[in-house]
Amino acid sequence: MSTMSMLRFSTAGSVDDGKSTLIGRLLFDAKGIFEDQLAHVEEASRRRGFDRTDLALLTDGLRAEREQGITIDVAYRYFATPKRKFIIADTPGHIQYTRNMVTGASTADVALVLVDARHGVVEQSRRHATLSILLGIPQMILCVNKMDLVDWSPARFDEIKREFAQLIAKLNGPTPYAIPLSALHGDNVVTHSDKTPWYQGPALLELLESDALVPAIDTTHPRFAVQWVIRPQSEAFHDYRGYGGQIAGGSFSVGDEVIVLPAGHVSRITAIDLGTQSLAHARAPQSVTLRLADDLDISRGDMISLANSQPMVTNHLRARVCWMATKPLTARSTLAIKHTTRWARAMVTQIESKLDVTTLEAIPNVTKLELNDIATLALKTTSPLVIDPYAINRRTGSFILVDESTNSTVAAGMIEAAIDD
Repeated sequence: MSTMSMLRFSTAGSVDDGKSTLIGRLLFDAKGIFEDQLAHVEEASRRRGFDRTDLALLTDGLRAEREQGITIDVAYRYFATPKRKFIIADTPGHIQYTRNMVTGASTADVALVLVDARHGVVEQSRRHATLSILLGIPQMILCVNKMDLVDWSPARFDEIKREFAQLIAKLNGPTPYAIPLSALHGDNVVTHSDKTPWYQGPALLELLESDALVPAIDTTHPRFAVQWVIRPQSEAFHDYRGYGGQIAGGSFSVGDEVIVLPAGHVSRITAIDLGTQSLAHARAPQSVTLRLADDLDISRGDMISLANSQPMVTNHLRARVCWMATKPLTARSTLAIKHTTRWARAMVTQIESKLDVTTLEAIPNVTKLELNDIATLALKTTSPLVIDPYAINRRTGSFILVDESTNSTVAAGMIEAAIDD
């Protein structure tokens, strides 16, 4: 059954919209927490003077977060139901933590955007929706929370739903699902609430478990980034030479003609190994070992693809990045770049424009990027990268930039295209 797959989803919304409470309620009602975790949260709730269990504390793990009642860092949680497995990224709402939201949402299959029914779609709602679409999250759910505070008004729900749908259409994003709920009381979180007889759609967990939402895996462009060359030092395997890594897109089969990039050597797959098991076929996101018919010079960072479905090879590219460092970025800056399993050095040849997330307009003639800025850059690398546009494959279309002096990750990037020199 397809719904037994892993689904990753992120939550976003303005401060106090109830993101952490929603996730806590989802985990609690779906029986996704351990008794000792619940006891710890109950004790923390009593210390804060609550007469109820504050389920938001299940995800707000940092002491500073608990004291302020907000989410600062990205909180990851795993849980499973009989129908599906989930990884949740509960991301911050403050504007100054945009980089944290980008980190948490970068691998999400679904974006949950929370809106307070009393306040409607505000600037942070627009920012989070924009970032979710920029990050290529293919599916979106609008959670209109705190409906109990507007007397479960269907007119208010429809008004917010309509405004949000217009925003997403303007951004060319996916048609969002919309659910009226109360995270605090559990209405429409796990089961359908009798307080919304006018709402005919599924509860949140029912939607997340359904076949309507699928993992965001590229199934049409076979890609395999070599992570390790496997040469066992054993008499029994003295002729064994395999290439280990994770399939980043599509599928591979024994007998497929493949090309190894950037060198361009052509060969054929003779075996696919998964531990001690031999497979005839393998697909993303499986981690396997490929064996080829020819003894080629292949190393970590090379890319294997089908010969008739090749990615681009370039050392000059255009990408949209989120700058995550307090030190500004300027043109001509040199940084380390990590793309799939390959490292290189990259120079910023141009800051083409910066995005105004409020107006969605590009600001030209920018001389530097500040913390949390989102911009389009031109980068030139010291060695060729094997790339796809991020819109096609999020694994081969993304990268990070690293400050070589501090070894800190300073930017996350999404490739738009190769640049012809």
